[in-house]
Amino acid sequence: MKPFLILTVLLCLSAAGDERPPSVIFMLTDDLGFSDVGCYGAENVRTPHIDRLAAQGIRFTDFHTAASICSPSRAAFLTGAYPQRCGMYLGINPNRKAHWFLGLHPDEITLAEQFRRQGYATHMVGKWHLGTEPEFLPRAQGFEHYYGMPCNFAHSPEFFDDEERVFAETPLDRLTQLYTTRVTKIIAEHGRSGEPFFLYYAHNYPHTPFQAGKAFQGTSQDGTRGDVMQELDWSVGQMMTALQEAGLAENTIVVFTSDNGPTANKYARPYRGTKYVTFEGGHRVPFIVHWPAKISSPGVCETSVNAMDVFPTFSAAMGAALPTGRIYDGESLLPLLSGQSLKRSPGQPFLYYNCENLQAIRQDQWKLHLPREKKQTPFWDKNRRFASLQQPVLYNLETDPAESTNVAAEHPNIVRQLMGLATTTRKDLGEFMQRGAAQRPTGSLFPAVPVISHEKDWGLIDAPTSNSITAERRQRHPDFDAKKRKSKP
Repeated sequence: MKPFLILTVLLCLSAAGDERPPSVIFMLTDDLGFSDVGCYGAENVRTPHIDRLAAQGIRFTDFHTAASICSPSRAAFLTGAYPQRCGMYLGINPNRKAHWFLGLHPDEITLAEQFRRQGYATHMVGKWHLGTEPEFLPRAQGFEHYYGMPCNFAHSPEFFDDEERVFAETPLDRLTQLYTTRVTKIIAEHGRSGEPFFLYYAHNYPHTPFQAGKAFQGTSQDGTRGDVMQELDWSVGQMMTALQEAGLAENTIVVFTSDNGPTANKYARPYRGTKYVTFEGGHRVPFIVHWPAKISSPGVCETSVNAMDVFPTFSAAMGAALPTGRIYDGESLLPLLSGQSLKRSPGQPFLYYNCENLQAIRQDQWKLHLPREKKQTPFWDKNRRFASLQQPVLYNLETDPAESTNVAAEHPNIVRQLMGLATTTRKDLGEFMQRGAAQRPTGSLFPAVPVISHEKDWGLIDAPTSNSITAERRQRHPDFDAKKRKSKP
């Protein structure tokens, strides 16, 4: 081979060898609505750093979370499956006697475990909310390090650094500062080591209760919540600056989104509804992807995407096959980042479950709210108007995004088609007090104890006695006391 050809081959091999897998930061906020940041229409807060993230990346306008409350939504992001499929469809409250022994099943393969299989370092900063017993904690689910307040403040105010309890009561006015300091430290360390990393930054805000740091108090035109939002934006800015200084900004995927909609509709406009319900305001939230190495044409994407797409997207980005032996409910979004189309048809249905209750189905522009009885709806469901829905209600989201005009009478064939799809779906993913054939188990310390969302439903099944649960747990942890049990990290 001639010398110049040998040199060319060596240069090509060197270039190929220098192509490193991307690091990934998945930033999940809590109760942040569709119009909560500037680039999605916010007027009373300033979010220049989040807006810049969108301007340099892809801003999605039709992104849906898998649930309108915290725990099931987070489970879908981490597993790539509908919450009903992965068994985590209820909102976990460790202080509720029907919940404290439940969590995300240890057999589920989380994003963190998928990244570790590819040699990534895995970190979590923020709120977990997928079980507080040791078997269900972040470090048992693939994260090498955990730093944060695992629960809603009302459930437990404790704050941990791995297993060390840092605060018995988290100082809320310092929360964003604490998280930001740890996030930037992780980035700097990996900038020095060159090791690819996955960071799940799951901030507790703007979920209540919240307090802004002193430097941000009174800075917005929307009270304390607005101040908190502007401090969140500051945190994004610090994170992006740290990536730049570490030389990692070009090839780090940064995703910014929310677990579900806000508690007040004004932050969800132009959509109807809020957190807790299956109107669009409960599910449709911001979703921004920033990856300079691969996004050559930033812009806005109107393709319908959802939470279950995150697992396949990150897997494809690092060149990893999806784990076998399980169903994934999403697909990789990488084609959209280069202006191509997804494989799935726009007509593939999206399911709106609320705990066990299948409440709505969307196909193309059509969204059908399904009949239901009050007993089927979870206790947190605030959609009183549809609490006992006798007839299906159909909306055309293309012409009526606010879900204000029922067109079921004009489109009986669409109603009939979606009602049939609901019947099939319930056989696979279940309904109130009815397990589906394709549902995987909920994580439980006591698998023989039925999984329910509220104690009111114990009367519908053979309820275990509190003594039997306590006795079994004591065998596992001799120091356990059900009456004085405290949440663990």
